[in-house]
Amino acid sequence: MKLSSLSRRACLLAAATLVLSAHAQADEVSVAVAANFTAPMQKIAAAFEKETGHKVVASFGSTGKFYAQIKNGAPFEVLLAADDETPAKLVKEGAAITGSQFTYAVGKLVLWSPKPGVVDGAGEVLKKGVFEHLALANPKLAPYGAAGIDTMKALGVYAAIEPKVVMAENITQAYQFVSSGNAQLGFVALSQVLKDDKIDGSAWLVPANLYQPIRQDAVLLSPGKAKPAAEALLKYLKSDAARAVIKSSGYSF
Repeated sequence: MKLSSLSRRACLLAAATLVLSAHAQADEVSVAVAANFTAPMQKIAAAFEKETGHKVVASFGSTGKFYAQIKNGAPFEVLLAADDETPAKLVKEGAAITGSQFTYAVGKLVLWSPKPGVVDGAGEVLKKGVFEHLALANPKLAPYGAAGIDTMKALGVYAAIEPKVVMAENITQAYQFVSSGNAQLGFVALSQVLKDDKIDGSAWLVPANLYQPIRQDAVLLSPGKAKPAAEALLKYLKSDAARAVIKSSGYSF
């Protein structure tokens, strides 16, 4: 049965109303994102925006600096931290919503050089010490930096290597130091150097038993309470689509 001209117009009007309604409900969410999660978050944000109509405004940096900014009143609505301690601390201090914290990814530490043959597959380069500089994210601000310290101490090489450490503000800067050649090698996140299941250059995937687990937790911050976009983003991070991106980026759960 064919629709009359009037019926067709009514259907088109209803469809247009639904579209306008969806856009009217679209919101914006301000997210503080741990630097190591930059690449996967960019992919996740694009897919989230396409699916929901909400807009993601993401800032990338060290978890320690974000904590200080949040405590000083920065209007972030969601925090994707590089650890699980900072979100828990914010909940305890009343700056984040109780019950909203969850682990969105577990990070993996890598000792990496963009040049082949510099880093061996067993990390023996750390014991030999035949390099001038090693890049490391500030362990007071970045959990990956703390994990690098843990690793060197577990191997008994930290005292010898400490004078060669080039301290970076966060894991992104640590990666830049190494990729630019200012440091011959450095501790970075697997997610930063994994491309199509391969790592360019040379690398040692540090055994997980040498450092404290890097559980990266998300939490809804107080300014995001009852905000549709903030709650929708946290929900989306648990979706199969987001988890596929996270896993392919070099994280586990």
